[in-house]
Amino acid sequence: MQQGSGEHIAALVALAVGVGAAVWAPRRYGGPWVVPVMRGLALVILAAYITEYVANAVEGTWSARHNLPLHLTDAVTLVAVAALWTPRPLLVEVVYFWALTASLQAVLTPDLGQAFPSIFYFTYFATHVGAVVTACLLTFGLRMTPRAGAIWRVYMITAAFAVIVGAADLVTRANYMYLRHKPERSSLLDLMGPWPWYILAGAAFGLAVFGVLAALARVGGVRDSDATRRPAWSPRPRDAS
Repeated sequence: MQQGSGEHIAALVALAVGVGAAVWAPRRYGGPWVVPVMRGLALVILAAYITEYVANAVEGTWSARHNLPLHLTDAVTLVAVAALWTPRPLLVEVVYFWALTASLQAVLTPDLGQAFPSIFYFTYFATHVGAVVTACLLTFGLRMTPRAGAIWRVYMITAAFAVIVGAADLVTRANYMYLRHKPERSSLLDLMGPWPWYILAGAAFGLAVFGVLAALARVGGVRDSDATRRPAWSPRPRDAS
């Protein structure tokens, strides 16, 4: 699939509509309906993720070098499903910072060798767009603002994941997280120099983007000092008797 093609633009439109609805609807019409919608979205994302694995197995194209869940976008897809089902603060923080960096870039500059109407077109954008919509729903729609220190928590989790992926790349001779070479199609990494410098530049750039995202969450979320903010769909606490 070519970047900027009609199929790509259609996915970007779906992203814009999904994000807009995820932010506007809970803020305007928050209520118990949000829970089944969240879990429905979780099931859609999970179904797309599993379908991609099954399709690769059926076609005989599954391999350890390409299909292990070791890209950051694979990890954030699974975290998004968990956060939608059980929105614990750490899960929300991880999906927010990962989805609005890795998943968003994957939608804007897709590294996808399949085009519409391939099943992989649908699974790719369902998981990546779904993760971005999840991050916006939880953080901006339901106002679950990342807690103090979230940048460093998520950054250290990301670094630990990269170490694991780097070891897996050595064993399988794969290129998960693009630690061995850049993607074949254009991406932000093209602006960051040759290997291994683009890895270091990407790590520094990622930290800077995390800082911007944290500031954006503070502006777009709830502006109070309550560390345990009540999301729009949760029941009001009972009065003390």
